[in-house]
Amino acid sequence: MSKYAEISDHLVRFLQDEVYKTGLRSSVLGLSGGIDSAVVAVLAHRAFGDDLLCIKMPSHYSSQSSLDDADELCQAFDLNCVTKSIDKLLKAYEDDAMDNLRKGNFSSRMRMATLYDVSAEQGGLVLGTSNKSELMLGYGTLYGDLASALNPIGDLYKTEVFELARYLDVPSSIVDKPPSADLWAGQNDEDDLGYTYAQLDAVLKRYVEERASREELLNEKFDEKLVDMIITRIYRNQFKRKMPVIAKLTSRTINHDFNYPRDITL
Repeated sequence: MSKYAEISDHLVRFLQDEVYKTGLRSSVLGLSGGIDSAVVAVLAHRAFGDDLLCIKMPSHYSSQSSLDDADELCQAFDLNCVTKSIDKLLKAYEDDAMDNLRKGNFSSRMRMATLYDVSAEQGGLVLGTSNKSELMLGYGTLYGDLASALNPIGDLYKTEVFELARYLDVPSSIVDKPPSADLWAGQNDEDDLGYTYAQLDAVLKRYVEERASREELLNEKFDEKLVDMIITRIYRNQFKRKMPVIAKLTSRTINHDFNYPRDITL
């Protein structure tokens, strides 16, 4: 069995175990037309079949090609999918003073609010689609795309998500295009970050997985600006990977001394 066959089998079981032990039987995810949500959708369809609902949530900034790619994926894998536009929500709030970052963050949070409302309606859990490269670099919106009930690909680097997508036969229109959150016209992940995911992941894997020091990375001829950018972003964005910090006043404070597993039952 290949590496990605084992990974996909494990992630399907993970999804089933984590959803079913809550007493729920279904799941919901946002389908953007990008590679991360495509991979999660295919895995979740293997896990839940028709009990998976994919939601397309376009705005007036969404590209038609992304919507077409999402449709192609749904047709290829027979995915249940509906469209719930955030266009009116965004237009009602945005103004000329908002830059692209604010518009992108607001759009991401409106999409997650929509997903959680649909999950309440459907009685399913919201699946996350952020990969490990994004999570380590803080490349995501707090309470937006970083929010979810469970995330099957959060321990896979972006380059590994590409490999898994190829194993799962995700359409080439999705696999081969430049990664983008499609938050504004022309937005591109690698342009935002300043490096390709191949360059980023090479350093991330050495620093995070193998615990190489900055000095070791520089001795290995990695670009100094790249190394310093990654290390800075990992520590600067730690708050995005943690629950809100609660000031301690009692003997048993949530997330300090009161730390039951999230799925504990009586």
